Amino acid sequence: MASPVFEAIATLVGCTIGAGILGIPYVVSRAGFLTGALCIIVLGAMIMMLNLFTGEIVLRTKGEHQLSGYAEKYLGRSAKRVMAAAMIFAIYGAMLAYIMKTGDILAMFLGGSAFVNSILFFSVIALLIYLGPKIIEDSETFMVIFFIAIIALIFAFSLGKISPANLSEFFPSKLLVPYGVVLFALMGMVAIPEIKEEIRGNEKSLKKALIVGSIIPIVVYFIFALSVVGVAGMNTSEASVGSIRAYMGNFPGILAAVFAVLAMSTSFLALGLALQEMYIFDYKKERLFSWFITCFVPLGMFLLIKNFIRVLSITGAVADGTIAILLVLIYIAAKEKGDRKPEYSLRFSKATSVVLLLILTLGLVYEVLSQVGIIKV
Repeated sequence: MASPVFEAIATLVGCTIGAGILGIPYVVSRAGFLTGALCIIVLGAMIMMLNLFTGEIVLRTKGEHQLSGYAEKYLGRSAKRVMAAAMIFAIYGAMLAYIMKTGDILAMFLGGSAFVNSILFFSVIALLIYLGPKIIEDSETFMVIFFIAIIALIFAFSLGKISPANLSEFFPSKLLVPYGVVLFALMGMVAIPEIKEEIRGNEKSLKKALIVGSIIPIVVYFIFALSVVGVAGMNTSEASVGSIRAYMGNFPGILAAVFAVLAMSTSFLALGLALQEMYIFDYKKERLFSWFITCFVPLGMFLLIKNFIRVLSITGAVADGTIAILLVLIYIAAKEKGDRKPEYSLRFSKATSVVLLLILTLGLVYEVLSQVGIIKV
């Protein structure tokens, strides 16, 4: 049986690594590898700080809440509404992306209709969400090791095929091109309230778990982008799996497909449970009703929306960006108003908070303006 700390790390990594990883090589190739790598590192450091902020918030607060509940406690009812709307937008956007892309990948390797495969994938995950959080703990403790092993194998297959020319481009004007997709891929703090429950009695280990659980996705994304963009360059496909199969061979392609489906499955589970808990804990809805609207709203969206990269970009910059901005504000308030002594307390710097807020706001505005066509890169 895995230790509570490892389970906590696995839950954060499993919630974080999902469909976003598939879009990262594509946007990195469009921005230039060095540009995209810088974006991954800078945003990764920001998200690690936000994860630590969120961990301290949950440790400073008595009772069980999801992020919207913390927003209400520390910022008021209006903030709760904004946080809930952003969470719903972000989680539904992620779940939509998982349903869309899993069907395509399964059809690529197993045959059949992508639509039918998406529906089958959704049906299995919806059932697991209904069965409850124990499924998350049991699956993700194993998956985090499996994910790292597959990424290492893909990197090994890319060696000898990487072209240095594909990795030498840096365009400062395109620094925000990967922003929405990378932010989407790094956001996993909705799982932190669940993680607090997993390590109950070992709360002193939460800080370590959040640091390790934040670093792993950054390293995985960097290596994955290096491997795919290094061999495919500007020919990198939207979901990467096709490029891996075309440039590295069928076996690495199968590994990438297995990785993608499992990563999206575990992330879908974690996000679905987080949203279901928000409806139950913060809005006092019945469990069956909460499960139904958690799962079937993104299924309805799937029938209408088809652009994978746009879903990742808008969800990341707008919804996840709004969540991150609110978490900075909640953290500032929780430092003063918390009703419990936390097991760790970060050194508070208003300058750090201001920098985080400026970057998150800039990224949100950029994505909105680019999506409506005002900014073109």
